[in-house]
Amino acid sequence: MDWQTFLNEPAVIAAAVLALGFVVGYLVGRLNQELLSASGVPEAVEGTPFERTAQSLGTSTVEIVARLSSWFIYGIAVLTAIHIAQLLDTDQFWFRITEFIPQVFIGVLVVILGFIVADKAELIVSEYLRSVKLPEVAIIPKLVKYTVLYVAFLIALGQIGVYIQPLLILLLVYTAGVIIVGAIAFKDFLVSSAAGIYLLLNQPYGIGDEIRIGDQTGIVQEVDLFVTKVENNGEEYIIPNRRVFDDEIARVRE
Repeated sequence: MDWQTFLNEPAVIAAAVLALGFVVGYLVGRLNQELLSASGVPEAVEGTPFERTAQSLGTSTVEIVARLSSWFIYGIAVLTAIHIAQLLDTDQFWFRITEFIPQVFIGVLVVILGFIVADKAELIVSEYLRSVKLPEVAIIPKLVKYTVLYVAFLIALGQIGVYIQPLLILLLVYTAGVIIVGAIAFKDFLVSSAAGIYLLLNQPYGIGDEIRIGDQTGIVQEVDLFVTKVENNGEEYIIPNRRVFDDEIARVRE
């Protein structure tokens, strides 16, 4: 076989197209990243839910867009190489591709929405637990965020036809583990919640009452599900509700 015949072999042409596609894809990705950075996109998306989530994963919106452009070209190169090499039945192959692309689009959309919902859920839970002065509580917003992301990825993978039953089992195991570990690690948190429910229902003291909890005395400023806030001589004390039951409590009457 001479060189001319060898170079005209479909497998050789396919390999050349594949190599060229990967080089072009890499260069396009780098070029897009430079152009997006130069046009001020990082500043424009700073603080958005998607950018915050991307940064928590060690990347950025600009890097994700640049990589997507590279992966798009990689995909075209792979599909073209397969077509040239005639590795699959051409008609059936392209029918599957045209059927698969909308599923991929929906899957990507689900992942993007998952990032946005996860970020919003983290902010809402963080705000709701802001007044809880328990160190263990700081992990709850992150757990909520990554649980939402995991579910979004499961839906996206199921959309493109990936067998996700093992991942569903892993999700069930993860959920059971969170419940068991949470019941142990957040014992004080749960006790404070139960105490807060009792205080809110029975109201042994209210806003404006002067009370003494242990060695701390002050005027009640707020009572919520987790803590009681009292003020004394310009200082505000945030007392977990479990202490109301653990320590001696008295209402001061003049």
